[in-house]
Amino acid sequence: MCGPPRERGHRVAWDHDGGERVHAPIRMPGHWFDELATGGGSVEAVGFLAQGERSRRLLLIGELLGRLEERPTLLGPADLGAVWRTVEQAEARKPGCVEELLIGPQVGSWLAHTLRRLHGTSVGPPLWVDAGHLAAVALVAALRAGTAADLVVPAREGAVPLPTLGLARLPGAPLLGFQPVHARVREGELHLAATVRGTGATALTLRPLTAPQSAVWWPTHRLPVRQGGPEVALDDTDPYRDLDRPIPPRRLTRRELATWQRLFAEAVTLLDPGRAPAPGSGATPGSGGADTRPGTLRPEEIRRIVPWPGRLPNGPVEGLSASTADAFGSMVVAEPPNAAALAETMVHEFQHSKLGALLHLFAMLDDDRTEEHYAPWRPDPRHLPGLLHGAYAFVGVAGFWRDRIGDRAADPLDLAPFRFALRRIQTRTVLRTLATRAALTGPGRRLVAGLTRTVDGWLREPVDGPAVARARAAAAGHRAEWRLRHLRCADEERAVAGGGGALRDAAPASPAAPARPGGGTHPLAGRAGRALPPPGCRGCRGCRGCRHGEGAGQSDGPGAGHRTTPRRRPAGPR
Repeated sequence: MCGPPRERGHRVAWDHDGGERVHAPIRMPGHWFDELATGGGSVEAVGFLAQGERSRRLLLIGELLGRLEERPTLLGPADLGAVWRTVEQAEARKPGCVEELLIGPQVGSWLAHTLRRLHGTSVGPPLWVDAGHLAAVALVAALRAGTAADLVVPAREGAVPLPTLGLARLPGAPLLGFQPVHARVREGELHLAATVRGTGATALTLRPLTAPQSAVWWPTHRLPVRQGGPEVALDDTDPYRDLDRPIPPRRLTRRELATWQRLFAEAVTLLDPGRAPAPGSGATPGSGGADTRPGTLRPEEIRRIVPWPGRLPNGPVEGLSASTADAFGSMVVAEPPNAAALAETMVHEFQHSKLGALLHLFAMLDDDRTEEHYAPWRPDPRHLPGLLHGAYAFVGVAGFWRDRIGDRAADPLDLAPFRFALRRIQTRTVLRTLATRAALTGPGRRLVAGLTRTVDGWLREPVDGPAVARARAAAAGHRAEWRLRHLRCADEERAVAGGGGALRDAAPASPAAPARPGGGTHPLAGRAGRALPPPGCRGCRGCRGCRHGEGAGQSDGPGAGHRTTPRRRPAGPR
């Protein structure tokens, strides 16, 4: 496996003159791929992933424009020619501003959703509202570049979302439902007015780049990584901030905002490479540079955090997080209980972003979508892409807790040894499954081999004995519970094992207490990483479509629309 893997993506050069865009192949240097295959990655390696996402995003925007040119009525009252002239003028005035906007997670989520609408695989508001959001993107480009614009944009209940900037709300009587609004931009000033007379809505004029929060303007919150440095968006208004379907704004209260600001600042401090490796973590100079080894994260690489926008019907949202490959560097996160939980979640979800970007460039495995494999961090059987996502994410989580060992400021309860011991066992089990059960491609084998080398090195590191014992017990408990839930012997096999109807007539075995959701218990699985059959059984059939906990497990794979399902913060030892 020498040399870089064969590429699958393309770079798209922006043509400032509005002509044909130029396509050139992307080729990732092999050492960057190998850095990412350890579970970590340098600034340069992660930056290459961002460039790959840029190329993909420009290809997708080209597909959308082509479809809108074929069917201009999809835009409703908006005019595609006027929209695209606005974009071109902004890019000509301030080169790079449009690409910077297009590669943001706000545009990525909207673009993917709208293309699914056009393909008939997603639902949402009237199609002209989703497609017409392109005009709002053009408005933001004009505002950032200081150029002029005269466009019609969709309003939702009287509010006009401006991606990356915030939400403008027309005063007066609210516009009900979805209504077109005329938008005029001159030198950074935005004027909004209803296109239909007699609605009672009042025109609004403001400067979105500098206006403070008010009843009519909700700017996007910003979380500074460091004083005067980069910022991460805390987005509670963008309609496309969730995993797929548009959702209404849900503005944070002052208390909630203050909590997020405090937790993020503390999490950034915990993630400071100057703090890691902590004394006693076992990290050595050969285990990776301070900013490249698994479990480290440069917070500025995160582009957006979305506070969890609602509640689950079957339980609390604490500890939940999710992400989608459509929005690189973005994550949906429930308010965490402390900074360490937020830092761990940020590491976990950014691992999903990295792998999602890699999967956009390289095919890793041939997937039959059969959900029959054991994932130690979930209660339900999983498909192979889910296992790959889970392994990559939890290598990052294991590395995070490895670096916290002995750091009582970050880990006052001294749980890091247990969590590291547990996660290294879990990920090794899943990597064995991938190596023996998955039809891996060349890049896929290279990725799994790199992750395996990382985890095998960790398994040789000494860890506190009682913590290891608790991790093994938790692992065995989770595996036993999963087997009881999902494995079923054929009748003839039960007869052989139990002497006729003995097993059928016996009372069900009492399983151990169920693991807490996301409790992070891991089985000592068989050679293939799947649950072993019970004694006397010659061939059990796995679960047939069981979906226990589908919405409340931990994120270990893409679902519809390349999303990852919600995960819960790992619980402590049982």
